[in-house]
Formats: sequence, structure tokens, C-alpha cells
Amino acid sequence: MTWNENGGRLGEEFFTPGSSSFTEFLAAHRPELLSTRRVLPDGVRAAPDQVPHGTTVLALSYRDGVLIAGDRRATMGNLIAQRDLEKVHPADDHTAVAFAGTVGLALDMVKLYQVELTHFEKIEGVAMTLDGKARRLAGMIRQNLGQAMQGLAVVPLLTGYDPSAPEGERGRIFSFDIAGGLYEKTGFHAEGSGSPYAGGALKKLFRKGLDRREAALAALQALYDAADDDSATGGPDINRRIFPIVSVITEDGFERLSEPETEALSREMVEQRRNRPDGPNATP
Repeated sequence: MTWNENGGRLGEEFFTPGSSSFTEFLAAHRPELLSTRRVLPDGVRAAPDQVPHGTTVLALSYRDGVLIAGDRRATMGNLIAQRDLEKVHPADDHTAVAFAGTVGLALDMVKLYQVELTHFEKIEGVAMTLDGKARRLAGMIRQNLGQAMQGLAVVPLLTGYDPSAPEGERGRIFSFDIAGGLYEKTGFHAEGSGSPYAGGALKKLFRKGLDRREAALAALQALYDAADDDSATGGPDINRRIFPIVSVITEDGFERLSEPETEALSREMVEQRRNRPDGPNATP
């Protein structure tokens, strides 16, 4: 006999064969635990200045895999709600997700997605393919459509290392729209309010074959450009020692660059900006 943490016997639903999706299991048996299914009352719309929003995240492929990064600022209207928000999270050993949009819902979605991938692997005995992971996240975003239409949108950015892809193309990037539309991006992509500026910088700086250091500096330059033109995006905060989060995914798995490494690269980039405030030129 199996017992739950409160000393009661687990329900039959825990022993009945079913889907390998943890989200579908919750929807069937405990739908109140799914924050993405809760919709505001009819006619009610979330006030943008009352709910913290995360802003700019980006990703780019490089020689050994894929890099994903984000600034640290969350805003409520014209107020800074948080200066050190973490918008980049590992989903499993070879996949990472970053987010822009409503912070509370986004963090719940990231946690549920992490459980979703672990649950699938335990039930099926194998890891989900990267394409399957992207489709599964798209389905979770689609479940949030009602809240997104009421002003509580979540826009994730998914990256992963795909060993089945051709050499040099194993770092893959997926973006989504608020309805769960799925789009694979080539080379680089940015999401959030600062994405037009970050994307423009990456278009200028990206090239195939970047090494890890070059890719990290390109990401930091892009986030700096976003912060320069978008008040909702935070740049490196030298005085508080708050710097963007930069992580990479390679054949060896997910790795977040250490704070000393990110700080050193950020300081180097800021020093370069003293002589070139608009950033480096495109590489010929």
C-alpha cells in the first residue's frame, strides 16, 4: 500500500496507466494547481502597472552549442519592481528556457515545465526529443491564452543542444507567440520589450563559429544596447554588482557562467563603450 505525505492512501489515479504528461495528469485530477488555466473574471483586465513584467532575453548559437542570456530587471509600469530577477533557467540537462512577460505566471510555467520533462523521462524511460520539448512547451503556453488576452502574457524562449542535428547546428533556438505558435530560429533571436534593439545588435555582431567568450560578449553587447533604448531593460549594475545571466548548453550539458566570469566580461564591455558608446561595428 502506498501513502501520501499526509499519511493518507494515494488515490487510484496514481496507479492508473495514462498519459506521460504531468500537465495532463494535473488537468484531469487537480486542475486548480495549474496557474495557466486560471482566467480573470469576464471584463477584468490586469493593470500593467500592478503586475511585475520581465523584459529582454536572447539566445545565439555558437561553435560548441547555444548561449542563452537575459537582463535582470522587472518592471511595473514606470517602476522598477526588481533589479535581480532570474529569467534564465535550466529545463533539464540539455535544455534551457528564458522568459519575458508576467513574472509570476512565467516562474510557475518554468517550474511546471521542468517537472513535465522529468515526469516524461521517468514514465517513458527515455528523454524527450528537443522537438518534442518545444511542442510540449507550446501546448503549455496555449493553455495560458485566456490570461494572455487579459494582459498576463508569458513569452518564453527555448534553447537546447540536439545531438541528432548535423555538426555545427546542434545548438537550436525556439520562440513562441502567446497562442502557442512555435517557430525555430536560425543563429539568434531576442524576446521582450528590448528585443528590437537586442536583435539589431545581434544581427550586427553574430557570425558562425563564435567561441564561447565571443558569444558571451555579443550577448552582453546586445543586452546593453537594449538597456540603452528600452527603459524596462536593465544594463549591468556595476555599483550593486548585478550583471546579466549568461548560460550555455553544449554536449556536456547546461552551464551558467559564474558570477566572476560574467562580471569580468561585463566590465570589459562597459570599458569598451567608453570609447565607442554605440558599441562595436559589424565584423567584416
